[in-house]
Amino acid sequence: MKYKVIITLVLLVLYSLNIKAQNAKDTVSYDKGLSINNLKLVPIPIIAANPTVGILYGLAFSSTAILGDPSNTRMSTSSGTVNYSTNNQFLSLIKSTIYTSRDEWILMGDWRYFDSSQPTFGLGTGPKSQKLVVNDSIEYKDGMFTEPVAESQMMSYRYLKLSEILLKQIHQHIYLGIGLHLDFHYKIEDHLLSLDTIGGKKPQITSHYAYSKVHDYNTNEYMLSGLSLNAVFDSRDNSTNPYSGRYALMSLRINPLALGSDQNSSSLWLEYRDYFSVSKKRKRDLIAFWAYADLQISGYRPYMDLAAIGWDQFGRSGRAYVQGRFRGNNLIYSEVEYRKRIWGTKKNPDLIGAVAFVNATTASNLDAGQNLFKYVNYGYGIGLRVMLIKASRINLTLDYAWGDYGAQGIFINASEVF
Repeated sequence: MKYKVIITLVLLVLYSLNIKAQNAKDTVSYDKGLSINNLKLVPIPIIAANPTVGILYGLAFSSTAILGDPSNTRMSTSSGTVNYSTNNQFLSLIKSTIYTSRDEWILMGDWRYFDSSQPTFGLGTGPKSQKLVVNDSIEYKDGMFTEPVAESQMMSYRYLKLSEILLKQIHQHIYLGIGLHLDFHYKIEDHLLSLDTIGGKKPQITSHYAYSKVHDYNTNEYMLSGLSLNAVFDSRDNSTNPYSGRYALMSLRINPLALGSDQNSSSLWLEYRDYFSVSKKRKRDLIAFWAYADLQISGYRPYMDLAAIGWDQFGRSGRAYVQGRFRGNNLIYSEVEYRKRIWGTKKNPDLIGAVAFVNATTASNLDAGQNLFKYVNYGYGIGLRVMLIKASRINLTLDYAWGDYGAQGIFINASEVF
């Protein structure tokens, strides 16, 4: 059954790639009425550094195309990266939002393969005393006490994600559809874990191991596979870099044993984005707002599939923190960003811009009795924007952010954060 799910998702991926890979001039027309206007592909070399990956180098790209009449068809976008880091991590991903002619259908893709490592920090936001496993020795089970475990718990793993959502327009700006999703973590190594009790030695029980054992998951690999029911409202004037409009997504994901999941579970994703102009003369001067909630509805997801910052569709949440710094059974995230034009030319009036932003995260730890909003952690920062393609508003983004517990880092992307 797992292989049937994988085959179905691969077919969807190939269909999507076929749409985006049409190779032609600025405008290509087909006998069946499909046209691709202003097809653009922007490759960008990447050199960056952050605590998760060390020094990262590779290639990022962002592409756009209009698959129909520009007067009634929105711009399709895709972005991706292929990177390797000095921590021996290989990271590859492709994200896409494809609009067919007259916006009748939307295909949203999210495909990733990671051979990676990263620290995990237990569950929940707030003081580390609230985490499932903390620096003080705790009683794990049957009177067994563990050795102290550092808050930062390094793990290595391989990760395959294949996700496609197909949406049909039922009214102006309103879409309904279904999705297929596969998340497979395997070859998981929990570097701090030690079960050695020889000579009366206390074991080291990590957050990942404790959670997996309590909720009956294999500690070496697990699969989350299922389908989703989705509703979207999208009135943005540009999905890559909006100046106006709003976006809302509601996605109920069901992960049954019958489709390959290791356990039955379900979750609900709620997301909202809005854009408020602050200048009549310059559309680029605006305040952008983004919020989402990833909520557990039934069952328990595997540890690495729990709600966590940096694991949204485009991996942009939680600037200031390493990916997965805050994780929980439930998580709510919000961010506000002020965007300002700084300088431009006659050909590109919005060439250089700047931003300032602040974000907030709250996550729950149900095993420790910690609910949402008991603790909130913040991040804030500033950034520079360089508009690479005026017509499609593709920006090169360079941000520096600070957060709680001494967190800080540089964040580089080939399109706007949200």
